[in-house]
Amino acid sequence: MDHFSYRGGVMHAEDVPLPLIADAVGTPVYVYSRATLERHARVFREALDAVPDKLIAFAVKSNPNLAVLKVLGRQGMGADVVSVGEMRRALAAGIAPEMIVFSGVGKTAAEMVAALDAGIGQFNIESEEEGVELAEIAAAKGMTAQCTLRINPDVDAGTHDKISTGKADNKFGVPISEAGQIFGKLAGLPGVNLRGVAVHIGSQLADLAPLEAAFAKLGALVTALRGAGHEVTHVDLGGGLGVPYRVGEVLPAPAEYGAMVARVTKDWGVKLIFEPGRVIAGNAGVLLTRVVRVKRGIKDPFVIVDAAMNDLARPALYGAYHHFEAVEPTGAQMTANIVGPICETGDTFAMGRECDALEAGDLAVFRTAGAYGATMASSYNSRGFVAEVLVDGDKFAVVADRIEAGAIMDAERVPEWLA
Repeated sequence: MDHFSYRGGVMHAEDVPLPLIADAVGTPVYVYSRATLERHARVFREALDAVPDKLIAFAVKSNPNLAVLKVLGRQGMGADVVSVGEMRRALAAGIAPEMIVFSGVGKTAAEMVAALDAGIGQFNIESEEEGVELAEIAAAKGMTAQCTLRINPDVDAGTHDKISTGKADNKFGVPISEAGQIFGKLAGLPGVNLRGVAVHIGSQLADLAPLEAAFAKLGALVTALRGAGHEVTHVDLGGGLGVPYRVGEVLPAPAEYGAMVARVTKDWGVKLIFEPGRVIAGNAGVLLTRVVRVKRGIKDPFVIVDAAMNDLARPALYGAYHHFEAVEPTGAQMTANIVGPICETGDTFAMGRECDALEAGDLAVFRTAGAYGATMASSYNSRGFVAEVLVDGDKFAVVADRIEAGAIMDAERVPEWLA
């Protein structure tokens, strides 16, 4: 459920008509609903009621906007970060450092130092080499890093190859066949407290079976590690639960996921950590855009909108589907190719899509754009960065300014020898 609906034939975000935002802020613009963010956080938390000891850490990479993080932090969520920049955003939003988990395969020495100094709650170590380096850095500072070892369980999540993270040939984690040996080596190093294991097999999962298979392997590993004399007190189960992008699409509900987790982990005796992102933020946002013109095509017309692949990259990167609809539909329909203005054929949102009939100047939205939308934006074609708005009931505020191309150019320099 989200809080984007039609009233009097006009799409609203909560109690705010979208044309009001378009007139005030311009387009394209991301629009987020506070009520939807809070509802999704509550539903996910309630789905895990049967888990006695847990931390829910929002995957900041899915939507790092400070206002979004502030909303979710007030819902009791921590933060899963993959860079020092994301960590600083979480801290700036008021999320306690002990509720921050640092994941990612490429943590630099400088990032490790910054995270240690910030007092974050946990590092998810992705390799033996990383663990050794972190131990050396922490020991030199007279500190102990709280850690888990990320395991690659060689489980196919059944999702797009570019967002799969749990197969043997993916770059993430250590092979489960070597996990016991690597855990034993790292657990003996000064500077780290290796207190558990972690797993994350991918994003936009439409089936719980791969997750359950990965968790079962992790449970067996926990038993083996304890049998070898290691203390295991924490297990990070990652995120990845999918959301419906198509009308009528049905995916596993958080309640189903929670019931599965409670059943699989009931005898583990650990604190569980969860890293949801898309399932919290995805349906809490839309990308509001305006039609530039409708161009005649050989078969279907091209609806050219002012949003582009630099604003919403998922269709170009993954062939991802985003439902597209008019802000003020007339009831008429058309079959169209929906494209942006960037000078690449890849700047295509849909081909041969049945959609609301649109004309130049009309407003439309790409749905389910609250996750992996603005966070992946670029300034390609010198278009600048898209603005972001948060709606709260009958009010709204710009929570990320539109960064015009000129401001980006102002940061560039021509050397004297070219002047």
